Amino acid sequence: MNRNALRAFMVKEFRHILRDRQTLTILLMLPLVQVILFGYALRSDVRDIRMAVIDPTPDHATLELQSRFLSTNRFRIVTTSQTPDVIEPLFRRGRADVALVFDPDFASHLRGTEPARLLIAVDASDPNAGTTYLSYARAVISSYQAELSAQNRQVRIVTETRMRFNPTLESVNLFVPGLIALVLVLVSALMTAISLSREKERGTMEVLLVSPLRPQQIIVGKVLPYLALAFANVLTALLAAWAVFHVPFRGSVVLLLAESILYTLVSLALGVLVAARTSSQRAAMLTAALVTMLPNALLSGMIFPIASMPTWLVPFTYIAPARWFIVIARGIMLKGVGLTILWRETLMLSLMAMLLLAAAMRSFKPRLE
Repeated sequence: MNRNALRAFMVKEFRHILRDRQTLTILLMLPLVQVILFGYALRSDVRDIRMAVIDPTPDHATLELQSRFLSTNRFRIVTTSQTPDVIEPLFRRGRADVALVFDPDFASHLRGTEPARLLIAVDASDPNAGTTYLSYARAVISSYQAELSAQNRQVRIVTETRMRFNPTLESVNLFVPGLIALVLVLVSALMTAISLSREKERGTMEVLLVSPLRPQQIIVGKVLPYLALAFANVLTALLAAWAVFHVPFRGSVVLLLAESILYTLVSLALGVLVAARTSSQRAAMLTAALVTMLPNALLSGMIFPIASMPTWLVPFTYIAPARWFIVIARGIMLKGVGLTILWRETLMLSLMAMLLLAAAMRSFKPRLE
């Protein structure tokens, strides 16, 4: 008797899953999306390293070493200057990853008995990528030195290194801004999608419809508590980053909080849109996880640099809101930059917020009416 009851219960649940086509489709697509994203996004090798070259006295030796960097197909020279004043602005704006600074007497020292000196400055706000940049640069220089030594020339190249913005290479300085982005997505998009879809599934949305509230007011009333909760989470995360992990905070707290609210609005609008397009709470939860957690974790540069991803995958990173917010958070916290440098990322988040809010209102209003 118990076996028959268990069999009947299992058949009933199986039929329920088959009837919920949205959930079934998402469950079938989720492993495929996970394998593709993890397979292509999780790569530690770096190919597009942007290099600034400071060459006070250009000659055949410095030009030859520059050509060695270019021939590796990993380095790309973005600017060449005779003064090192351009390094700091390029690093702060995120336009260069490595700076190669030649000694003014580099060529003459190669021909003489004194060592030729080089300075390698690295943007270490991402310590994993910064260590990789430094290793690749040293490998090119060592290969060049070995080639000159093979020509019966006594050559010694001495390199000095400067790790900017994160000299101790603390990995927590990399992960904390990304974790803030993931926490905001979890609280905003996922919880909003579950809350609104639960109202539809339980039939309590009709109770709200007979009230004097308009559809837009119902949505605002639903999402504002999560906006306040996300703001409190940002304060808690920043306090933990400063007090527990000692993450440096060199920029404006007010600017970071304002950017966090903007990023939260993007996540809230995405959650409302997911709830409007799904028919059940289960489907809303799975869809929200599929379109928020995976892309924001894997395509944002939080763990692995975007430069290591395949060329065809890079355009898809532009639609991940966390990509822009992590650049903002790292720029404010580690580099101390302001809105004059981060205006592009802020503009992208603003455009995403407006488009998603418009799409969410347009998708949800007909269902309410």
